[in-house]
Order: sequence, then structure tokens, then C-alpha cells
Amino acid sequence: MEAFQYQAMDASGRSVSGVVQADTARQARAQLRAQGLLPSMVGQVHARERARLAWTRGIPAAELSLVTRQMATLLDSGLTMEQSLNALLEEATDPMTREVLAGVKTEVTSGQSLAGALGVYEKSFPDFYRALVHGGEESGALPVVLQHLADYLDARQALKQKTTLALLYPMLVTIVAIMIVTGLLVYVVPQVVQVFQQSRQSLPLLTRVMIALSDFLRAAWPYLAVMIAGGFAAAHVALRRDATRRRWHGVLLRMPGLGALIRGINTSRFASTLAILVGGGVPLLSALASAARVMTNMVLREAVEHAIDRVREGTSLARALGETRAFPPLLIHLVASGEVSGKLEQMLNRAAQLETQALERRLAVFLTLLEPAMILAMGGIVLLIVLAILLPIIEINQLVH
Repeated sequence: MEAFQYQAMDASGRSVSGVVQADTARQARAQLRAQGLLPSMVGQVHARERARLAWTRGIPAAELSLVTRQMATLLDSGLTMEQSLNALLEEATDPMTREVLAGVKTEVTSGQSLAGALGVYEKSFPDFYRALVHGGEESGALPVVLQHLADYLDARQALKQKTTLALLYPMLVTIVAIMIVTGLLVYVVPQVVQVFQQSRQSLPLLTRVMIALSDFLRAAWPYLAVMIAGGFAAAHVALRRDATRRRWHGVLLRMPGLGALIRGINTSRFASTLAILVGGGVPLLSALASAARVMTNMVLREAVEHAIDRVREGTSLARALGETRAFPPLLIHLVASGEVSGKLEQMLNRAAQLETQALERRLAVFLTLLEPAMILAMGGIVLLIVLAILLPIIEINQLVH
């Protein structure tokens, strides 16, 4: 069966669009008429076009978790991959999800593995997702891996939402404060201080500095905007080179506070991924290779790759990870305990949970300190501007008296 994109009118006269599965365009039109729709356009969706659409938008995170859990249930019940994808297509309500699933089904029926089919839609299925699916296919435990993956996606989405909501207020305060300070410097300060300049009296140093800064911002803001945009573009191009990106990732890991957050995020993701793969029966070396691909920091990823070489030589996993000096001691000790007791999956899950809890505590402390720090900083800037305006007035009053 092929995927056909359609535009049609429903019984109430509203325009609807989506994707339908059929062998031919005629069958697709018949299906739409059976659903009470009057098709105006039916065309086959080619894999390249689906990939382009999926690259620009992608499946929403919440929808991806639901699709993953549904696929795990369908495969676990004994359905084939093609049957499972057909069922998911019938259940999907989001047009983008239907288009992507239709493309995945086309790739799978043409002989691709599921991981390979998902690779066509990188915007919808990130690296770590495809790595886990690849490991599940190799081990034959794909339903188990998908179930664990859905749990992981739910937990990650919950943490992301919690962090986003916590950052929303500081971001709004920052934007409003920047707008207020910019307005004071560009519009208020020049008009108020102009009165004192006409009096030909010597202005205080702070006032002269504010006038100079105001004049500079009004004259140079287009150039500043171009420089900022150019800086971002240059950084983007530079970070596409592996050597530059690796140096930058190393700098991030050495930053106070931020380095611990990055290390915690990658460690939690690595431990969760490795636990899912090991629990699904994937050989340790293959599981480590897949887990390395989910890490966003190149320095930590290279540390895992070095550990893989040591494990291949016969070194225990705990010792191999410890030699890299890149991971928290907690992970090393729990991995060592899991290897001795034969409960590596449980210990990796425990390590991931502890790292996630520690990450949440660090974020809570960071956000708690961020709010008052921002208020103090912005208050200090506004105070300097107000003083720059008031000092000449105070001097004039002193001269009058």
C-alpha cells in the first residue's frame, strides 16, 4: 500500500486534508467518499517529499511517546511490523504523524530495517531514539526496548516541561527589564539631560557616561544587530567542525555549575539507554556503542568510546568507565556493584534515577538563585540611570541655595 495526500470537503463544507493508505489513487478516493468526504485532490506522497516535510516540522514530543508505547504494545501482541504500522496509521490524528508513519511504513515494506526507516526522518526521531531501536532489532527484544523507551520519553518530557515553566518567569522578567532599560537609555535620558546641557554647566561623570552610551546605542544599533547576527552565524559554522565543537564541549564541562548540569544530563541519558539495551538482551559492546550515540557532549562520548575499547580488551565496565575520569563516581560504583551481583540493569536504572534527581535539585537551586540575582542586576542598572538624571538636578539646587 502507498500513502496518498488528499484535500477534501466534509459534509459541513469545511476543507480537510491528510494522508490515506491505499494501493491506488482510485482506492484512496473511494475510501474518502466512504468516510463522507468529497476529495478535490489526491496525490501520492513520495518518500523524498515526506522526508522534507518531516524535517521542517517533525512529530511532537508527546505524540512520539504515545506512538512508541502503542507500537510496543502492538508488537508485543504478536503483530508484524507492517500490521503494527497500519494500526498506528489508523489511530493517528495528527496529520504530520500520519505522514511520517506512512513514510516509515513505505521504507520498511521496501526492505529497510525500522531503525533505517526512522533515519529518513531525523527531525522526528532523534539519534538516541534510532540507536535504541537499532539495538532492540539486533537483540530481538524490540517490544521491551520500545516500552522502556516510551517510559524514558515521558520522564524526559516531564522534566523538560518542569524546567520550561520554571524558566518562564525569569525570561519574562529579563525581556521586560531589557526593554525598560533600552527605552530609558534611548529616549528618556537624552531628553532629560538635554536641559542640563543647554545650561552649559559641567555634568557629573556618571551623567556624561550615560549620555555617551545613549548616543552610541542610537547611532550604532544597526551595526550591533548585524554583529550579533554575524557572531551567531559564525559560531554555528564553526561548531559544525568536529575539532571546534569538541573544544567547546570541553570548555562547557569545565564551567562551574553548568559543567555539572551537562555532565548530569549526559550521564542520566547514558545510564538510562544502557539499562534499556542491557535489559533487552543486547550484548554489552553493542549496547555501549548505541548508548554512546545518545550523548550530546563529544568529550563524554569519546570517553565512552575509549571505555568500549577497554571492555573489548577484557576490562570490566566499571573500571573502563572509571579510567576515563569523565563520569560521576556514583555511576562507577553502581556499575561495579551491578557487575558483581549480576544486576547491571537495575543498578544502571538506579544510577539514572539518582542522576535525574540530582539534576532536578541543581536546576531548582539555580532557578532559585537566578530570580533575585536578575532583580538585583536590573535594579542596579535602573538605579545608575536614575542617578545620572538626578545628579545634575541636585547640583543645580546646591548652586541656587
